[in-house]
Amino acid sequence: MKQKDVIAADSSWLEKPVFQFPGSPSERIGKDWMLISAGDVSKDKSNWNTMTASWGGLGVLWGRNVAFIFIRPVRHSYGFINASSLFSLSFFDESHRKALNICGEKSGRDIDKAAAAGLNPIVFENGAVSFKEAKDVLICSKLYIHDLNPENFLDAPAIQTHYPNKDYHRMYVGEIIDYKARN
Repeated sequence: MKQKDVIAADSSWLEKPVFQFPGSPSERIGKDWMLISAGDVSKDKSNWNTMTASWGGLGVLWGRNVAFIFIRPVRHSYGFINASSLFSLSFFDESHRKALNICGEKSGRDIDKAAAAGLNPIVFENGAVSFKEAKDVLICSKLYIHDLNPENFLDAPAIQTHYPNKDYHRMYVGEIIDYKARN
């Protein structure tokens, strides 16, 4: 399914130092949720996808500010993020909870998620896809990937609870190269 074409981000976005990203990452990701978006819209403005995530984190690795996210191979976004050097993490206020639910429950294989969720996709000057309605956006350049291995789990109940179908996530670590906030 083709996704809604992105439009250029307007001047209402401010570039800020990542240290000014507000709130607790655990709360912003785990409770409030985020959209992970990736794609190459340089030739086809609809060549992107997004998905809701409530797992991940922010921190420092190799002396760089990083975000780490997890995506299952069965997700439509998996192919987009693997083919892209960038991904974005978009954060919204509570008024967009329904949109976040739609983007987590529906697949971009089947529907135009942005249209269904009432979101307007945008692209920043570096090619990263996000949404006009987002409050904060972290743009990340992929540094490392790692497929979770069941042999490395030290918490057996985590495997039983989160992987009954043995569809283990791939972890992506991305350097946060830009933080955009609504003006």
